[in-house]
Amino acid sequence: MMNKTRLLKGTLILIAVQLILLSCSEPKTSKSTPVLGKDNVEAVISAMTSDEKIGMTVGDGKFLPKYKGEVEQGTGVIIANQQANMVIPRLSVRRTALTDGPSGINRDPHPEGAKEYTYTTAFPTSTCLAASWNTELIEEVGDALGNELLEYNYDLILMPALNLHRNPKCGRNFEYYSEDPLLSGKLAASMVRGIQSNGVGSTLKHFVGNNQESNRRNYNAVISQRALREIYLRGFEIAVREASPAAIMTAYNRVNGFYTAENPELLQDIVRKDWGYKGLFMTDFDGYGSAVAKVRAGNNMLMGGNMDEVKELTAALKDKTLDETTLDKNLVYNMELKAQSPGFKGYVASMKPDLDAHAKIAREAAGEGMVLLKNENNTLPLTDETTVALFGKIGYYLIEAGTGSGGVRSNKYAVSVYDGLKAAGFSLVPGMEKSYTDFIEKTKRENLVPDYFNNPKMRADNGITGNQAPPHFKKRLVAFSREQAVPQTDIAKYEAKSDVAVITLGRSGGENYENGYLPISEIELNLVKDVCKVYHSAGKKVIVVLNVGGVWETVSWNDYPDAILLAWQPGQEGGHAVADILKGKVNPSGKLPDSFPLKYEDVPSAETFPGEPAENPVNSFYTEGIYVGYRYYDSFDVPTAYEFGFGLSYTTFEYVGLQLSSTDFSGKMTFSLNVKNTGKVAGKEVVQLYLSAPASEIDKPVQELKGFTKTKLLQPGESQQITFTLDKRSLASFRSGISAWVADKGEYEVRIGASSKDIRLSDSFMLTSDLIVEKVNDVLYPNFMIEELKSFRK
Repeated sequence: MMNKTRLLKGTLILIAVQLILLSCSEPKTSKSTPVLGKDNVEAVISAMTSDEKIGMTVGDGKFLPKYKGEVEQGTGVIIANQQANMVIPRLSVRRTALTDGPSGINRDPHPEGAKEYTYTTAFPTSTCLAASWNTELIEEVGDALGNELLEYNYDLILMPALNLHRNPKCGRNFEYYSEDPLLSGKLAASMVRGIQSNGVGSTLKHFVGNNQESNRRNYNAVISQRALREIYLRGFEIAVREASPAAIMTAYNRVNGFYTAENPELLQDIVRKDWGYKGLFMTDFDGYGSAVAKVRAGNNMLMGGNMDEVKELTAALKDKTLDETTLDKNLVYNMELKAQSPGFKGYVASMKPDLDAHAKIAREAAGEGMVLLKNENNTLPLTDETTVALFGKIGYYLIEAGTGSGGVRSNKYAVSVYDGLKAAGFSLVPGMEKSYTDFIEKTKRENLVPDYFNNPKMRADNGITGNQAPPHFKKRLVAFSREQAVPQTDIAKYEAKSDVAVITLGRSGGENYENGYLPISEIELNLVKDVCKVYHSAGKKVIVVLNVGGVWETVSWNDYPDAILLAWQPGQEGGHAVADILKGKVNPSGKLPDSFPLKYEDVPSAETFPGEPAENPVNSFYTEGIYVGYRYYDSFDVPTAYEFGFGLSYTTFEYVGLQLSSTDFSGKMTFSLNVKNTGKVAGKEVVQLYLSAPASEIDKPVQELKGFTKTKLLQPGESQQITFTLDKRSLASFRSGISAWVADKGEYEVRIGASSKDIRLSDSFMLTSDLIVEKVNDVLYPNFMIEELKSFRK
């Protein structure tokens, strides 16, 4: 009995000790302490200390005591743990789990401490997706991407990026959609809807005027109010109004004198008031400027955050240059985002998304985005029995995306053009694979600094002291290194064993550099010339496949090959998608989202890009105004190599029966027509609506894209009715003097075409009186007087 009594007492003491220890380790709460939920956000904020409010504002809790994660410096990619850390336990407040995009989840596939690899899908880059002109398909891509976020326990992805392609040199153009704001905005809205259908959040970036990489954290973009509203803000506006993204990331740069993150006119007057935005603002990672100014402008999260910002905000509260109520108002958006996340609501991530299904979507999207630029004498498609000689190192090393935060590091594989052709059943000339793969391995083994980076500025930027490329060049080394020269004698040997030659040329690009438009090299040009010479002498055809990030110089060589397929940077399934098109399994239906100039000097911003002084610009003057891309080429009669909206097909389409709902505009107008497949194979067509508006009051482009749609897969002889609707805003231009969108009275011409130059049908209607469509806040006037380009079209 005594032993049992002692045992019972000992057990009770042990339980008591465990309870005491447990109570010490748990957050101390009381019945009055709120726990974060969707209906008590303000109560939770009120329960925070001032230090906690600052801690949640700067780095989203990164500097609060409970934070234990690691962040890859300069990218914001969480690499130690993709799950959000608890930072204020008593209030149940966690960090937001976020990751980079836009071509897929960009992070290490095997984070420290993880039991197994967690791969993600490398989808086609944004420019490739834009070339599909297919909003439904892009929403499907977004849905797949959002599912990976959900199943890998993320709350938010930093995409889509929709800065305009102002100049082809910008290294990050592959992350962005187009030179046109309507196309960019509509596609971004589709992507946001697809991602957010999974309950996770999407982030528009980089807001705004972030169209270059030179001095990217500090330059001042000087842009007129009209160009801002019509060109650079318009895509963001469409995405905000049509898709309600969870977050917007401000850009590094200044616009008209102020850092974007410090400008309440931009964030509050335009986005919150004019557009009615209800989501969160975060800064781009490690940007310059004042933490107080950013908070007062309305930024809700300062990312990635640093202790100097914590100290600045703490001092500002103390000396009353910042009121705590400002932090309270800003934190509402942070807390609402957290309370709406799937993880907060109890969703348990599987860590096993359906990557096989997503690969099929990536392959379909890549195929729809590829653009057939040339196809003389029906060179393509090839027959199954064709033997192919594959030239060019990039044929054996796919560039699936660019580099930097917009790349993808966690895809398991990337299908090369060689692998794609082989899987499709083509015979390939033996021996060529070994020659090129040996060359690629030699390039990797030697690890020499590529020519593009072998200059004082690039060496300094990348910490290069000798001749060896730094570790972070893993995705750059092969792409940026020299092509392998092939003697004509070897070409002749390969020709004797093949029916056709395919030459793959590639270009990468990436964050922090203006490497989006590198001209063809002498070795590459000689390769194209020599292969074409040998094969054409034998009566055989040559096809060039371009594995590039965006607009590229073609005039010096495009007369030589018989066919040119623009594959862009097509994601992990790129090689399969190329083979699908070369074989005719997929009929190319992509159209250019950008104009291809005859030469770089023809680009409207060529003289002013990247700014003054050119080597490290302080100011970048957008003197081309609204005349970006086709708006410039069409209005000033500047010829192009390939116009905006251009793309060939293996079939032909007829446009007939354009009908207008009225000859006078009265608030809304519809247009209908029929598109018929008049060829011999099934195909899809992108139908584009351009509008020419009267220029009686202010200068206007000769035409602007106002609508587009992609047909279903039309069988030979099959037709589809297409309908477009124009509302008041579609007719309007921005008039700075009264800060309003105004439609001028007069005659408007509707032009329906297969490209900006290939107009098939047209008609006109009248607006009988001037129409003020929308008055907006009169803000963001440029801090320099700039003389903008004008066409003086009357």
